[in-house]
Amino acid sequence: MITLRGLTKRYGRTLAVDGLTLDVEAGRVTGFLGPNGSGKSTTMRMILGLDHPTGGRALIAGRPYADLRRPLRAVGAMLDARAVHPARSGRTHLVAQARANGIPVRRVDEVLETVGLTKAARRPAGTYSLGMSGRLGVAGALLGDPPVLVLDEPVNGLDPDGVRWIRRLVRDRAAEGRTVFLSSHLMSEMELTADHLVVIGRGRLLSDTSMAEFLAAASPPSARAMVPDPEERATLVRRLRTADGVRVGTGATGELTVEGRTAAEIGDLAHHCRVRLHRLDDVRVSLEQAYMDLTARSVEYATAGGGRDTADSTGTAEMAGVADRSDEAPAPDRGGQL
Repeated sequence: MITLRGLTKRYGRTLAVDGLTLDVEAGRVTGFLGPNGSGKSTTMRMILGLDHPTGGRALIAGRPYADLRRPLRAVGAMLDARAVHPARSGRTHLVAQARANGIPVRRVDEVLETVGLTKAARRPAGTYSLGMSGRLGVAGALLGDPPVLVLDEPVNGLDPDGVRWIRRLVRDRAAEGRTVFLSSHLMSEMELTADHLVVIGRGRLLSDTSMAEFLAAASPPSARAMVPDPEERATLVRRLRTADGVRVGTGATGELTVEGRTAAEIGDLAHHCRVRLHRLDDVRVSLEQAYMDLTARSVEYATAGGGRDTADSTGTAEMAGVADRSDEAPAPDRGGQL
């Protein structure tokens, strides 16, 4: 696993990361979220030995990255998809990495096929699109078949098919028992991909919990039900309105919206009242909205109108206010290279 204990980073008077303590466990996809300036990318760089902590420690399988003899065999990482010499071909770039880490060159062709770049392997990397560069970065992360993956914004530039491919890739790796630490500003995709969430703001830990628990904590009991028969619908509404803390709204098509009760509770009541239902489901806020509510006071680069979107609480738009590497901190230490 990845272990952080009191991890701290200062740039002069700026406290970029403030005493982070957490475990990124094997066998699940852990999503890593935080607004601009939260210290998210700085944390990833310290895990990978690219920045030196001011205090605390970051360990991979119990060891600092700098102590790993063959680092690509222990951890695969992609922090910047464009960090490739533009004149080198994609294959030459991977061959250099493989030889530096004692990895057979035949593995290069295997990962190129895995990421779908076999036909473009001998083209200069400078001619690659952003999505192709991302695929090359993922190929480099997979090169040593490592038990740990650290990926920063791996879906940038990918088309919908590529996004689904990344989702399957990381979930399959986690199912094999590997550790996957993943950041993305696409909230809808993170909601589909991650099993666990770590959220930071202003360098401090805000949440470290499962995706299900994170969403449940942000969602008060609420449900929707479709009751086709008007008389039965009226009966159910009367019974619901006698309970404390319950608000019921009705729609012209027979739909009820109930705040203060879960779908299971409404189903039990409908069964007791002999009311026929055509649909019944819980209403949950989206990850996007839950994240925005949690981090509202931790946003350094807030924009006007950045509060709750009442028009669509389950929207799948891209998040405004999720970390941009260029805004997060001053230029990093050059304490190591991947």
